[in-house]
Amino acid sequence: MTPAAAPACEQGVGAKPRDSFVCRAGLAIDPLLAQFIESEALPGTGIDADSFWSGLARLAAQFTPRNRALLERREELQTAIDSWHRKNPQAGTGAPAHLLREMGYLVPEPAPFTIGTRGLDHEIATLAGPQLVVPALNARFVLNAVNARWGSLYDALYGTDAVDGTLPQTPDYDPARGADVIAWGKAFLDDCVPLASGSWSGWTGGSLQLADGTQFAGTEGENILLRHNGLLIELVIDAANPIGASDPGGIADIRLESALSTIIDLEDSVAAVDGEDKVAGYRNWLGALRGDLTASFTKGKRTVDRKAEPDRTYRDAEGNERALRTRSLLLVRNVGHLMTTPAVRLADGSEMFEGLLDAAVTALAGLHDLKALGPLRNSESGAIYIVKPKMHGPEECAFANDLFDAVEDMLRLDRHTLKIGVMDEERRTSANLAACIQAVKDRVFFINTGFLDRTGDEIHTAMLAGPVLRKADIKKAGWIAAYEDRNVQIGLACGFAGRAQIGKGMWAAPDAMHAMLADKIAHPISGASTAWVPSPTAATLHATHYHRCNVAERQQERRAEPVAPLEKLLTAPLAEDARWSAQDVQAELDNNVQGILGYMVRWIDAGIGCSKVPDINDIGLMEDRATLRISSQHIANWLLHGVVDRAMVEQTLQRMAAKVDAQNAGNADYIPMVANGPQSIALSAASDLIFTGTCQPSGYTEPILHQARARAKSPKQHREVDAAGSPGKASFFEELLPHG
Repeated sequence: MTPAAAPACEQGVGAKPRDSFVCRAGLAIDPLLAQFIESEALPGTGIDADSFWSGLARLAAQFTPRNRALLERREELQTAIDSWHRKNPQAGTGAPAHLLREMGYLVPEPAPFTIGTRGLDHEIATLAGPQLVVPALNARFVLNAVNARWGSLYDALYGTDAVDGTLPQTPDYDPARGADVIAWGKAFLDDCVPLASGSWSGWTGGSLQLADGTQFAGTEGENILLRHNGLLIELVIDAANPIGASDPGGIADIRLESALSTIIDLEDSVAAVDGEDKVAGYRNWLGALRGDLTASFTKGKRTVDRKAEPDRTYRDAEGNERALRTRSLLLVRNVGHLMTTPAVRLADGSEMFEGLLDAAVTALAGLHDLKALGPLRNSESGAIYIVKPKMHGPEECAFANDLFDAVEDMLRLDRHTLKIGVMDEERRTSANLAACIQAVKDRVFFINTGFLDRTGDEIHTAMLAGPVLRKADIKKAGWIAAYEDRNVQIGLACGFAGRAQIGKGMWAAPDAMHAMLADKIAHPISGASTAWVPSPTAATLHATHYHRCNVAERQQERRAEPVAPLEKLLTAPLAEDARWSAQDVQAELDNNVQGILGYMVRWIDAGIGCSKVPDINDIGLMEDRATLRISSQHIANWLLHGVVDRAMVEQTLQRMAAKVDAQNAGNADYIPMVANGPQSIALSAASDLIFTGTCQPSGYTEPILHQARARAKSPKQHREVDAAGSPGKASFFEELLPHG
């Protein structure tokens, strides 16, 4: 007999020494992760260390083969689509629906059904309002989001360009600007919570006679609470405040219920490539749930300590004392099915799929909330909310459902305690959305759309079909309207109204609040019950949209609509005439390359997964990893079809590297790309993303980014691995023949 292989933790793993891992249930565990689990995450949960580690080993054994098979299935389907395009080079369309059905890319539509999810908090099931997404690695940002349930409308208006497109011109208080802000706020009250007679601008305090449709919710001290469209508005009454002293009714501020929910993100907005990074994210998620997370930072010349705000109390309309929720309801976004993590190695030395680890650890942290182990509570209904991104079709949703079943059994949780949010950001999911929802119908709590990832997958799927439109024109193409409509229409047909969230994507320009107020009302008008915003301030301003639009009524109206045709969704955004001018082509290439490099230097060199990155016009945009996917796939497509050539791209990389270097010149820690030339890890990785874009799995950027960030963190170790013989890249010409 051949003796069984020793566990990876006894063999030594890769280039790391044996003593850099600890052995648990036959798994090799990063010691930082082991210490976190055993000293911080397990105590008080009723789960002992042996049970947790043996449960994790069972998860790995049960789900690793299925996970690998699902990834292979992605490649099989893409290969079949590519093969059709090679045989039909003049088709000028994406692969036809009948072919997609034959290969199993499209599955039969399920019979009508209604989701059965129970035990959701009212922030998810019945309320409509903004949603924040915040990187899990930054404790300060996490706490900002936790406390963003309420926001000052006056501050949001005064400190941004929201009112008239201009910013404050002086650090001192500008009375004229203040008067404009107050007038805007009072007009908002008149529109949304009108008095029975007269205007709020003339209200002098005392008795309050409200128009029909506006609900008096209660008082907190002198402050008045109103409820409209389910959301609270707080009128801060303070005659001693300079603003209140000059107001006829003593109104010093208008505070709005703002970020009803927040996604603590372990995926696209973080740079987490090893055990150290994963533990930092898990620790912040645990602390946020418990309510004992803290952060200290310097503001000016003083140190500021931040923590989660405790609930307040108020008296309702009948005089009863009630708790007033002050914190955003917290959700966590796990990674998708693609990536593995070096934080845990299996018996054969391979890395564990990161999504398996995320599911186990984030659910374990959720036990602290369910068992009230910290000073504050998150879910009043006893739910743990996990957002699952980048799933391709109903098979992968069913896999996530089975995984959550297994994690519930492992942690002795009731069935469907773990709720799942399905991100509709991959083409196969969009095309089979009802079947995807059905696969998780008893635990689904939201669906949402995302332009960047969804477009990246659209380009990759139709890579061989022909050159795609310019990015701005892709956003206006028919398929994207069908995508956004179908998401709402199918969600409503499956019973989401009053039961679960339907969401829309991010407003990426945090400094352009005037434009956001004009444009983002389209999201509640679409029937979506939530939409992503980049900051607490943006959440407060976006909250005004949910007062101006009654989402429940819009959902009722849209339920009568037929679902947008699948054929429209499947129409690839190809250019009928790709003979753009040389100037237009170069402008598009410049925009793509600058966006890639501007984000890349922060992700790889600084480990910052989401930040306000200057675009090619020096406008700061909130960028995460999805930016790289759409931009790199767009360039790869144009390379493949001869719109641009390699020399042109390489020249653009150099010019835009110089621009990004100049944009970061004031940062003492910045590592210039041009000066470092071939030694610049960020510039090299950007080149890899573009020139190997056709053969990256589904066009994802994570494999290249993770390898580059790991090299930047541990250059000596990775030089040793490279010297030992890492696989070489395919040549550029080989890469033009994707999937073999």
